[in-house]
Amino acid sequence: MKPRILTLCALAVAPLPALADDAWVEANTIGIFYHELGHAVIDVEGVPIFGQEEDAADVFSIFLIDALFEEETAIDLAYDASFGFWGEVEAREDAREDVAWWDEHGPDEQRFYNTACIFYGANPDSRDDFAQDMGLPEERAEYCDFEYDQANASWGAVLDDMIDRGPGDSLKLVEAPVGLIADVLRAEIDALNGLLALAEPVDVYVEPCGEANAWYDPEAREITVCTEFEPHLRELLTLLE
Repeated sequence: MKPRILTLCALAVAPLPALADDAWVEANTIGIFYHELGHAVIDVEGVPIFGQEEDAADVFSIFLIDALFEEETAIDLAYDASFGFWGEVEAREDAREDVAWWDEHGPDEQRFYNTACIFYGANPDSRDDFAQDMGLPEERAEYCDFEYDQANASWGAVLDDMIDRGPGDSLKLVEAPVGLIADVLRAEIDALNGLLALAEPVDVYVEPCGEANAWYDPEAREITVCTEFEPHLRELLTLLE
């Protein structure tokens, strides 16, 4: 059964009107922010994780995209968020770098297919075109609805609890320079605060970091998204074209 949050999807903010490359940056910014928000939710809501937390945060990100947005918008976001991982594959190969098997994040190829599979599995009856465009092998695609059900069993009740507690102001954009990433996160935070509330407040910062990166600090309960992501994401798009 779909999480109850889907009945409230009309409250979620739609992506800002943008040119194609801006829409790509926006979609991936949302995916990245939702991933870091997943870490924050795991922390402040005390969600038990059996396995890699990075994998759980990836699942939370695409699960939230499916839950919060109307179908057409969700599909657009899922396309770009999935291909964001494949852009990282292209960047790695372009730089002739090896896969960092030791990294806490899974290989970007696998993150691409995992993201695509869960999104497809949430509504397989109407997302065949998405699965085909993602190149999901039939051997994987036939089990994606079960993978979505697992994600729903893990995250659905957590989202419902946060909705029951909301609306609120538990997410706060504390510092952000002028720019597309800040605009996207400001809109997302406003929409999320209008829908739900976390058990503890979490501050969000957009700032230069010297690299394209984002993270959640559990001690400070802060999410940081680096401004360097915007040019990095635009470069990834050129590698995919």
